[in-house]
Amino acid sequence: MISTFRTLFVGANARAEDRLRDVYAIELIDQKIRETEAQVQAAKSTLASLIQRRRSEQKLLDMLGTRIASLTDRARAALVAGRNEMANEAANAIAEMENETVVRQATLDRLDTQATRLRASVEKGHRRVIDLKQGALQAKAIRREHTMQAGLNTTLKGMSAADEAQDLINKVIGKDDPLEQAEILADINAGLDHSNLEDRMADAGFGAATKVTARDVLDRLKD
Repeated sequence: MISTFRTLFVGANARAEDRLRDVYAIELIDQKIRETEAQVQAAKSTLASLIQRRRSEQKLLDMLGTRIASLTDRARAALVAGRNEMANEAANAIAEMENETVVRQATLDRLDTQATRLRASVEKGHRRVIDLKQGALQAKAIRREHTMQAGLNTTLKGMSAADEAQDLINKVIGKDDPLEQAEILADINAGLDHSNLEDRMADAGFGAATKVTARDVLDRLKD
């Protein structure tokens, strides 16, 4: 059971992490791009140091070559002049410098190899950053589209609510007037129990009127 709970807990954490990454995907993309740019910048700095060191080694190697050539000429001149001791001293110095030249040339070759590899990595990283930035722009555009779509969906839901409200208004307005309905019912009931028969016959000219009318009042005022 403990193993099952542990599995469920791990799964819940993974799902929560996925949801969090989805919510903050744009921010995470920007952060990862910044980290990648920092790595590329660090590689550039390392490459610059390698190039600088290589130039220094090349200068020292060139200086050794110049000194070896100079001492070689001087050693030959010393031998011609019979100064064997100076020729031997020059020969020892030339031997040491030639050995140093071998070591420095190996160092120079190694620096060249490292610089070449690192330059390729920097170029690859630079292209990668460009691709990531383009992808980030596309992701941001899609996120804006999704946000607009969500807002549109909310608006559409609001329109549906408005339509429902309008239907309710129409139903209320379309209902029959209860007062008018009561008057009609009263007239129907009066006709059924003949309670308005005298009025109807008086209006038709049969017998005296059952109610005083405005005409009766005007005729009386004229007299």
